[in-house]
Amino acid sequence: MAGALKGIRILEMAVWHAGPGATLMLSDMGAEVVKIEQPGVGDPMRGLVKLEGADILNPQGLSSLMYEIPNRNKKSITVDLTKPQGREIVYRLIPKFDVFMQNFRPGVAAQLGMDYDTLKKHNPKLIYANVSGYGPKGPDGGARGQDYIGLARSGMMTAAYDSDPNQLPHMAPGMADQMTSVTLCWGILAALLARERQGVSQEIHVSIVGSMINLQLFRTMASLFLNQEFPPRQRTEMANPLYNHYRCKDDKWVALAVLASDRVWPVLCECLGMTELIDDPRFNSTEKRADNCRELIGIMDRIFDTKTRDEWMQILRQRKRIICSPVMDILELPNDPQVTENNYIVDYDHPSLENAKVVGFPVTFTETPCAIQAPAPQFGQHTEEVLIELGDYTWDDIAKLREEEAI
Repeated sequence: MAGALKGIRILEMAVWHAGPGATLMLSDMGAEVVKIEQPGVGDPMRGLVKLEGADILNPQGLSSLMYEIPNRNKKSITVDLTKPQGREIVYRLIPKFDVFMQNFRPGVAAQLGMDYDTLKKHNPKLIYANVSGYGPKGPDGGARGQDYIGLARSGMMTAAYDSDPNQLPHMAPGMADQMTSVTLCWGILAALLARERQGVSQEIHVSIVGSMINLQLFRTMASLFLNQEFPPRQRTEMANPLYNHYRCKDDKWVALAVLASDRVWPVLCECLGMTELIDDPRFNSTEKRADNCRELIGIMDRIFDTKTRDEWMQILRQRKRIICSPVMDILELPNDPQVTENNYIVDYDHPSLENAKVVGFPVTFTETPCAIQAPAPQFGQHTEEVLIELGDYTWDDIAKLREEEAI
């Protein structure tokens, strides 16, 4: 079966992950994505050899594990956009594409002749997508941005929990870039639909900071409505102890997510073997449990420490009203049938990686399933193919372009 976006072509002039992560998702849905890379330079992700200080070992035949993540299914062409001959290649190709996406610092695309107004002259139906750190306007509109800056500027760091209230947590890498890519993905899809329904070509802008503010919609809107901050609380101070996580005997954790706590309180007490607390005046209402949360969490900590995570999950799952989950490590996910049966993580026959498992697509389509088509491309692997098939270049033309170092 063909993917939902079969027939859609995207030309990508982007590096790192914020942006390429979006075209990855679009390619999983069937779009054809061609990535432009600068000759002799390429996407910096190709040279990334460390992640949070840890060495990243690249198997033979794989240029970079980090480059592989946001660039599967894509084709790579090398074009020197600083040269007129290189820019002419894009002008010749762009009529065959539906979307152009770039994530360079504001102003760079225009300097290269790759801005919306220029490309629209060659393709009046083009959807042009920009990714930036801070957004197209404002005093920082032209500043460089990265994943970590998005976490900081959006308020996300101050929303995260940490064991030391005097410290800000160091958050997992790539979260802001991935959220930006998700935002960009649905922005591009909406623009394509508007072109189909309304006949409009347009330019869209997505930023890392804006995407991360939107991710925190609930907390941000509550803070704005009430004009007050909602600082994160430590685990031992959670006002609702039934909405918290607890360490078990095997040093693994169980998460409880019970909001209607008055209804579930007696049931939970029975499961935890603390029925004497059901009517305890310190804990017998939502308000009392909040007032005495530290004391109750301490009691529950000691109880959870008496059994393993799996033992507690077996007990808790017998009562449907108790919403709970094991807290999983990443390497546990491929062994979780809930994850694998929904294809959230899938096996992939990668040409360089043995027994490879990758993140699948989070949406299930019954008629147009998503698929992993190919590994990330080698540097410039598809230059000749794309120029001949989509640009109507001849082999003599390509030889000349190589002499001119335009490709």
